[in-house]
Amino acid sequence: MHALELNKHGKIVFPANCFPDLDFSTLESLEQLEAVIQRDFDAKAPTGTDILERIKTGTYKTKFELMRDMALNLFWANRFKITMYDVQPTRWADVPRHRDDVFVPIQTPWQDRETKVSAVFSAYPNLAAQWDDEAEDSIFEILFDVFGHRRNHATKLSAVVPTVADLLSDPTHQTLRLNRYDPDFRRYSYAEIIDCNDDVAELEALHRWAMVLHNQYPWSRSDAALTPVTELRDDDYLVVFAPRDREVAQFLSRLSSLDSPVQNSPTQKRNAAVAPEVIAPARPYDPIDVRNDLAVQPHIKAIAAVHGEQVCTNEDLIRNSAYNWSPMSAAEITAKTGIEQRRYTWGSLEELSLRAARSALAHAQVGPAEVGAVIVCTCTSSRLIPSIASWLSGQLGIQQTHSSFDLVAACAGLSYGLAEASRILQTVRRPVLLVCAEKFSDKIGNVRPSRMIFGDGASAIVVTPTPAGSPPDIEYIQTYASGPVSQVNSILWPNPDFANNITVFGPEVKALAGRYLAQMLDDIKALPDPDHRADSLLASIELIIPHQANKTMVIELAKAAGVSPDQLYFNIESVGNTSSASIPLAVHDAVREGVIRKPTRVFAPGFGAGAVAGYAVMRVDPAVIAPDEQVAATGEPSMAAESLTTPAGSDVALAFG
Repeated sequence: MHALELNKHGKIVFPANCFPDLDFSTLESLEQLEAVIQRDFDAKAPTGTDILERIKTGTYKTKFELMRDMALNLFWANRFKITMYDVQPTRWADVPRHRDDVFVPIQTPWQDRETKVSAVFSAYPNLAAQWDDEAEDSIFEILFDVFGHRRNHATKLSAVVPTVADLLSDPTHQTLRLNRYDPDFRRYSYAEIIDCNDDVAELEALHRWAMVLHNQYPWSRSDAALTPVTELRDDDYLVVFAPRDREVAQFLSRLSSLDSPVQNSPTQKRNAAVAPEVIAPARPYDPIDVRNDLAVQPHIKAIAAVHGEQVCTNEDLIRNSAYNWSPMSAAEITAKTGIEQRRYTWGSLEELSLRAARSALAHAQVGPAEVGAVIVCTCTSSRLIPSIASWLSGQLGIQQTHSSFDLVAACAGLSYGLAEASRILQTVRRPVLLVCAEKFSDKIGNVRPSRMIFGDGASAIVVTPTPAGSPPDIEYIQTYASGPVSQVNSILWPNPDFANNITVFGPEVKALAGRYLAQMLDDIKALPDPDHRADSLLASIELIIPHQANKTMVIELAKAAGVSPDQLYFNIESVGNTSSASIPLAVHDAVREGVIRKPTRVFAPGFGAGAVAGYAVMRVDPAVIAPDEQVAATGEPSMAAESLTTPAGSDVALAFG
């Protein structure tokens, strides 16, 4: 499945949020699978008994509340079938008796089925519509046809469905017999599910769920019954399960092997290691005092920004609510994160980076022959060889650099990147291209905290030697890393426990952010104003542009550290958290919005994944901001970008004019 799609109504859709699609290549034991099932299905879903009790006690106030519980119950009842198997109605005479890859469930009648089904049927008409009577009734019709005709008790379902031999081993075993089977029974196509369209975001998500659940029972449900195996006739149809893909088949094969080495796999114990004692450094790390420590002082020649071209609003997230999400409104996402929308790109991380690099070099009027090094800061690259930096060097027409390399420092990418660029500048004494770029949109799956927060974007900065007689634009740089193991592992990608998607553990992230933000503020309180006009470096700061992690969290932490919210600039409301790219994108937007109108001393602290942190104190001149760039959906370069392939020795001013 694609990570995201635009449907025929022009709405963004995340297929993984309605089609449960576990990555079985990451699962090595039944215990790991059961932990995922517990988290994604069991923990969120009410049982039939729970629904009955809520009806009796008047818990449900609206039709939507009841339907949402019905849908969650049905996802739970299908938790193994929907994630592991394809259902294939088959004549009993045609079912192989001795194969170990053909499965038929042994089913137990649903306890008090008639009472629970009748209660739902009677309760629904008496509830108020939450938004739209007609739309809600239409969804209920789909859901109730499935819920009302479910036969089996789902509490003790097993991931490993019995084989036909297991079914036949006891004459009292029952399975589902289809008294009438129509091979043309109506199923919703993938396109129909993706193109689902409702005026209310919550109803659109529920409607998709209902269609997916309908497809799990592709037969006339009223004509099905649990039947003892001894009563099956050759022409009867029953429901055969087959592994949905090779990964599931291999997983089941591993489980069936008594000598399977995976039961003792080291990976199985990846989270079992005891956290070591945390030991503080022997002495503090001094920041780079650029004016006093560096012979070749850095000058910011250009800053370019590329925002993703696809807006994803909080309303879009609610339209795509996954079966394992707790209820949340668009307004609640804003209150929790400060984010109203994030921006995604349909292109690749490489294309995003290239557009930013071309724009920055064009604005700086720096040609391919002049670039001494290329550094790419990113934590979302799946490219190993060549690195994005080396790939960029080739795409920019650069025959040779002193060094081109990728640097993984996540949300502290800007400070790490500027530190490395400044060090390299001492050697090459020529422009260094620093690119900070991230593409999260295809690495989230249905993990809600990640989907709420992250976006795509890129920025490129051209750092050159400072002209003679001028002060440097970068004045102080500091970097840190590590901490308690829980903080180091607070953001993971790839995370096998979440189908290799990026996963955020909020309390640990908040702890590391608070720890590092307080330390960085203490640092700059103790440093002098380079111009000797204020009592401290902090007092000389005109604007704080922090890493755009979570606006609500950062403001809270800043207040605790004595920083007023009006000293902070945010653009996270409109672009989301873009990790290494977030600070330079915010610098760009602060200029575009007129917040920065003159050369301004900015404190830029970053903190995040891997328990990394760092800051830069720099002067931002609005003149260095390149014209707005937005990545094209086609990935085609602009005319200015094309000029970067001009042969060395040509008229640079003409090439970029």
